[in-house]
Amino acid sequence: MKTAEEQSTSQAQIAQLLEENQQLKQQLNWFKQQLFGRKSEKRLVDNAEQASLFDETASSNKEIAPKETITYQRRKPKQRNDNCVTEQGLRYDDTVPVEVIELSAPELEGEHAEHYDIIDTKVTRRLAQRPGSYVVLEYRRPVVKHKASQTLSTPAAPTSVLENSITDVSLLAGLLIDKFVYHMPLYRQHQRMQQSGVTVSRTSLTNWVKHAITLLKPIANWFWPLYGELHEVVFGWSPSRGRDFIQQQLQGFKGTLLTDGYKVYDAFVNDQDGITLAQCWAHTRRYFHKSLDAEPGLAEQALQYIAQLYQIETHIQKKQLNGQKKLDYRCQHSKPLVDDFFNWCYEQRQRADLLPSNPLSTALNYVRNHQTQLCVYLANPDVAIDTNHVERTLRPVPMGKKNWLFCWSEVGAEQVGIIQTLLQTCKLQKVDPYRYLVDVLQRISLHPARDVVELTPRLWKEKFAGNPLLSDVDRLGK
Repeated sequence: MKTAEEQSTSQAQIAQLLEENQQLKQQLNWFKQQLFGRKSEKRLVDNAEQASLFDETASSNKEIAPKETITYQRRKPKQRNDNCVTEQGLRYDDTVPVEVIELSAPELEGEHAEHYDIIDTKVTRRLAQRPGSYVVLEYRRPVVKHKASQTLSTPAAPTSVLENSITDVSLLAGLLIDKFVYHMPLYRQHQRMQQSGVTVSRTSLTNWVKHAITLLKPIANWFWPLYGELHEVVFGWSPSRGRDFIQQQLQGFKGTLLTDGYKVYDAFVNDQDGITLAQCWAHTRRYFHKSLDAEPGLAEQALQYIAQLYQIETHIQKKQLNGQKKLDYRCQHSKPLVDDFFNWCYEQRQRADLLPSNPLSTALNYVRNHQTQLCVYLANPDVAIDTNHVERTLRPVPMGKKNWLFCWSEVGAEQVGIIQTLLQTCKLQKVDPYRYLVDVLQRISLHPARDVVELTPRLWKEKFAGNPLLSDVDRLGK
């Protein structure tokens, strides 16, 4: 017969085991969701007027289309011979188009032209890229001889962005756009080149991309995204998520800092003057979304509160309210709703049956700890309700994560940050990234270092977009 003390101890152990079991179930459900489930937090609303995709009645009435057999012939690919190797190592077959660019010798122009003869022609070839195809630019430079002195001279080949390289600037821009905008790994670009009749090594592609990004480094200055009020974004890279990096990046910053609630920002702002910390409502919503399985009714109620706040923001955007009008509308409609939500959260935290391990407890405590920061957007019309605009710029990084295989090195990760900084800012500024890269890759070596900020996408749009530098292959198309 167990004593009262033993029974009490057993019941406590049973309660502890039940709580641990519940925690393990929650972890297991989370992993299942990550592997097999839907990750979007978007609220789905059933539409009764929309027909079902699997409506058997509708599908049974459709007639089965008759089938037909189609035969075709395809040309056997040509075998590459050794004669296609140029003196520069560029290899291509006769299916690759060649554009000839005749360069003139200055000696053959003017009043002394009769003193010179053309005795030979030197050829320089570079690989260029057009949308969906490749072309070889063949520069023909006459070798001229002065009749009296018998001296020879040849005009210099056009300057290449990469010294002693067979690449045209259009190819470099194309490699970067395909890899970092369209997430096409270099091995697939290499396969496309081979299918187009061009033979280069994959190592060459990697080196070209690396050297091109190195040229752009002074512009980007530096996957920790920082979004500015002038619609510019910087992807800084850090080996850790410690405070030192954010201290360096935000040195001298004054104003409102909207964050995702990461604790490093709290520690940073507490030691700074002139910085107001604001909190993202989307991250708050995420905690309640995670508690749907444990507390479906209460979690849904919290999500409904937050959904109403987003409906108000949608209305503000549709009406294009700004400044004081936006602030007044938020104070009239959003603030009472936020107050009701905070009161509701307080009431739920008083429940004696709500265990600390319950995901809803985590969500409620998150709201309590960030209540002041969550209200900042109600007092400042320039502060967004969430950081989704920042996360949208970050999306290409996880989308192309299998593309960043060279990020095992710090140099490689930093280079991803540099190119994504420029490409995503081009997107925000509505700048064509191809035209931008073709221009700045040529311009940066000539531009004064003290004015390199003028080559950032926002200022480049103002100063150079009207008359950008073109590649030779683009000039041929005009």
